[in-house]
Amino acid sequence: MRRGEGEVAEGGPLVVKTGAHTGRSAKDKFTVRDAETENQVWWETNASITPEQFDTLWQDFKAHMDGKDVFVQQLFGGADLDHRLPVRVVNELAWHSLFIRHLLRRPEPAELDGFEAEFTIVNLPSFQADPARHGCRSETVIAVDFARKLVLIGGTSYAGETKKSVFTILNYLLPKKKIMPMHCSVNVGSQDDAAIFFGLSGTGKTTLSADASRTLIGDDEHGWSENGLFNFEGGCYAKMIRLSAEAEPEIHATTKMWGTVLENVVMDPETRRLDLDDDSLAENSRGAYPMHAIPNASATGRCGHPKNLVMLTCDAFGVLPPIAKLTPAQAMYHFLSGYTAKVAGTEKGVTEPTATFSACFGAPFMPRHPADYGALLRELIAEHDVDCWLVNTGWTGGAYGTGHRMPIRATRGLLNAALDGSLNNAAFREDKLFGFMVPIAVPGVDDSILDPRSTWSDPAAYDAQAARLVTMFVENFTKFEDNVAAYVRAAAPKLPAREKTLETAAE
Repeated sequence: MRRGEGEVAEGGPLVVKTGAHTGRSAKDKFTVRDAETENQVWWETNASITPEQFDTLWQDFKAHMDGKDVFVQQLFGGADLDHRLPVRVVNELAWHSLFIRHLLRRPEPAELDGFEAEFTIVNLPSFQADPARHGCRSETVIAVDFARKLVLIGGTSYAGETKKSVFTILNYLLPKKKIMPMHCSVNVGSQDDAAIFFGLSGTGKTTLSADASRTLIGDDEHGWSENGLFNFEGGCYAKMIRLSAEAEPEIHATTKMWGTVLENVVMDPETRRLDLDDDSLAENSRGAYPMHAIPNASATGRCGHPKNLVMLTCDAFGVLPPIAKLTPAQAMYHFLSGYTAKVAGTEKGVTEPTATFSACFGAPFMPRHPADYGALLRELIAEHDVDCWLVNTGWTGGAYGTGHRMPIRATRGLLNAALDGSLNNAAFREDKLFGFMVPIAVPGVDDSILDPRSTWSDPAAYDAQAARLVTMFVENFTKFEDNVAAYVRAAAPKLPAREKTLETAAE
């Protein structure tokens, strides 16, 4: 407050503005390409800079810091005591320091004595990069040097860049130790029946994992080690836009809590009351708060091995069933595909459903080839006999604009049946296109919704839309085919008409 970095709203949260950057600057992220990373980083999706360019950037960062007050936090990335990463975070902004203190895991006071950071992150929003000098794209830069164990962030006030930098580091380091890093939420029931929820933005990852009857381990980033599942973080970074006290009371309560950091949330300057529906500053308004602010959150951030793995997709094409059971090969296929769909109005120029594929449900944060993560996940699924499910939280009865959103009550009912094991006793049918198994009847759920084709008034229109989606899946997966086993390629969806054509040609 004394530094003029933010204002306090009614109830005590700190309200800040991030300026031009209200989200991640994905195209401004670079990794140093050297002898170590040359054959370990997937350069098709990770931009590179040279060690010399990074060295120049680091020298300029140190010159920019000279004479400035900076704020330092010593924190851990990861709740697993055997595998946590000690990090030092140096911030130019005090509110950035508070933010990352919420988001990472705080050492006990005794652990601060002799604390030795393995990685250091330096975040200077007022620094402006020079593309010609630093090998970057603009005045904004996020540069990672795994050899120096150093991350430099400049030219952006969006605090999420620091959080995701820790995620990127762990995504690079942990697979070497046969630990699976995941962009997912996790909860656990009273029988130590943990569940993993993968899903891109808008699929219900946070909402569906926030179950009052189960303990929340975390809502965004986790690891899977020999000890079980563990949260990378010690806090939450929740979307605030149009947040409802009725739909998400626990998260809404944090907007009136002392110390919560609210990014780009509109506040009345006179009454200091928030308007969570106002998107004039950003559609991506966010709130950062410690995990203990959520009543049913785990204090340790750890649980046992999962019993269920759920992949969430918002299928705006209205093709996928509300739930389907996957084989381990199908789970790897859909994990690498990372499918969801955007709907009209979510982005400029989007006028009809648009397929989005993000490998591993978090491609921007994955330094290694997606197949490396997919293979590790498949091994863990097999080792621990995990049931895998695909859940569609999108549309039924037609595509977006014609059909309607999948009833949340039906989704909850199906998900609960999957998590308590009762769904395994249902009768299933094999989907003709995707090959996964779909339940025919589930107590408490309308049977008709389980067969998406029957919910369309025009079955021929469903067939055409389904064929279109299958083609998108197949075309997207071509970039992985050379890096996965034949049984994974065989898990791809198939067009019956195309198969018949191939059979005729063979004859």
